[in-house]
Amino acid sequence: MNRFPSNICLAFFLFISITSFSQSDSIVLRDLSWDPVSPAGSTELFIPSEGSLLAGLIYKANGAQKHPTLLLLHGYPGNERNLDIAQVVRAHGWNVIYFDYRGSWGSQGKFSFKNCVEDVINVVAFCKKYSDSLQVDTSNIVLFGHSMAGWICLKAIQRMPTIKKAFVLSAWDIYNQYKRQLTGAELSAFNRNADTLGKYFVLNGSLKDRFQPLLERDEYFNLEKNIDGLKGKQIIMLDEHERNKKIAEAIRSLTPVYFEYDIWQTDHSFTNKRISLINKVLWFLDK
Repeated sequence: MNRFPSNICLAFFLFISITSFSQSDSIVLRDLSWDPVSPAGSTELFIPSEGSLLAGLIYKANGAQKHPTLLLLHGYPGNERNLDIAQVVRAHGWNVIYFDYRGSWGSQGKFSFKNCVEDVINVVAFCKKYSDSLQVDTSNIVLFGHSMAGWICLKAIQRMPTIKKAFVLSAWDIYNQYKRQLTGAELSAFNRNADTLGKYFVLNGSLKDRFQPLLERDEYFNLEKNIDGLKGKQIIMLDEHERNKKIAEAIRSLTPVYFEYDIWQTDHSFTNKRISLINKVLWFLDK
């Protein structure tokens, strides 16, 4: 007779605890106990892409088995690399691969937006070719792209039927910003800023080479068009502004396998939302 109320109290306590934890912004982490045969670690990579080598790094997860793998794609020019996400995702049992696109940060070749997309495709091919030595489970590769790489994610994933998931953080709508929104003095200021960034962070590729294609190939750069390849994907889009709403509406209209779009009160780097962001990434990886 006395056990029944106790069981109810225990169930109520567990419910409150689980509910409180699910609403928490905290990440619960513990130090890794290294696998003695195949411990977690980091290894430099040199990844071929159209005759050039991309400088990269794999954050290898603990254990000798093949691991699901996150490709962490940086924006333009690559100051924010989101490597805090890499560390937590590795602790979560995933490999993470970070690399620099052709013509940037020491990687060989010529920088262009289109080349960035091709680079992602070539990195996935590299993972498949060396899946045994890299311990990559090629059936579970996910893309994460910030800013310019949000655009890259949405372009690249359409070209790769086996890649099903993309996490798009504050995507740079290159087409709309450059071609539609900026005029006169704004366009000149934007070009000067882009040129300054290019001098310091992009080894090859002039300003004209980078942005002229936007004026010539609307159908390629416009994320509101030619996105049918996203229909079979799972996509999360997070923004700090409302400028990508039309892109989100276009993707939602395709009725993809899963789609979520949300706007958070933060800045372009999600500075005040790092814990919430990491928790969201982990949830999406496990989904």
